[in-house]
Amino acid sequence: MTDNRTEEADRQLPIGEEIFLDHVGHFVRDPVAAGAALKRAGFAPTPVSVQSNPDGSPTGTGNITAMFRRGYMEVLFKTADTPLGLEFQAALTGHSGVHLAAFSAADAEGAHRRLREAGFAMRPLVQFQRPVDTVNGPDVAAFTVVRLDRGAMAEGRIQILAHRTENTVWQPRWLTHPNGAQGLIDLMVVSADPKEAADRFVRFTGHPAKPTKYGQAITLDRGQVQLVSRHAFEAMLPEIAIPQLPFLGAYAVRVQSLAAAETLLQREGMAMRRLGQALVVPFPSDIGLGAWLFVENGRDLPWRV
Repeated sequence: MTDNRTEEADRQLPIGEEIFLDHVGHFVRDPVAAGAALKRAGFAPTPVSVQSNPDGSPTGTGNITAMFRRGYMEVLFKTADTPLGLEFQAALTGHSGVHLAAFSAADAEGAHRRLREAGFAMRPLVQFQRPVDTVNGPDVAAFTVVRLDRGAMAEGRIQILAHRTENTVWQPRWLTHPNGAQGLIDLMVVSADPKEAADRFVRFTGHPAKPTKYGQAITLDRGQVQLVSRHAFEAMLPEIAIPQLPFLGAYAVRVQSLAAAETLLQREGMAMRRLGQALVVPFPSDIGLGAWLFVENGRDLPWRV
């Protein structure tokens, strides 16, 4: 793919060979406290859901989500000592926070084949689902997930998925948030070697990287991955402690009105500060280490300026 795109795709799911930044996942210990923290930050989280395999057996994790008009944010917690649950527990031992970045594709089988040909060690495709309530009664949210072998991406659980049930995942009643959240924009990855990390993410996404004043940027068909050094991250976000490298340290959320979001967060006593046309909001401790950057437009993000 070329890197001369100026407009992002404005739809929930990709078509053809497109790849989107679909969602990010916080690993937490206490889903109740995490849900309360999201509400305090002005999100409207969905009810708790326990994930299962098609045969009904537990995957080992459950979640709550904040669904946006474009993409979403997820909070995951352990539910069983399955292989996936034990992997989750091992990641959480380091720190709570963002340990998952999921990218969406239209063709999971094709994505799996492309990654294998790009030299990644792969696990078999897997079908996941979780129960959801809809206005018409109980239903399921279903996904085909493309997973790398553990350790293939040092940054955490980096995966591609194809959504099979768009309407049950993005229900209109969950898309309105008091803070005005509209969409997931960019993910920031802090690395000891941003160039090496960028090379892997280029192979993973199939999109090229370009140098920025902070590191490397990979522009997807929707969203971007920003790869920066410890020094660059600390210069931009000095209030965020880096627990270890690599670190999924921040992500950007588009809001309808920055002023309205700021007013709500001030009323809730949330820590925050302005950074140009962005609002930096450290995560509440119950969802881990890192920060949101709220902006009205992606072009207002400090790393895009």
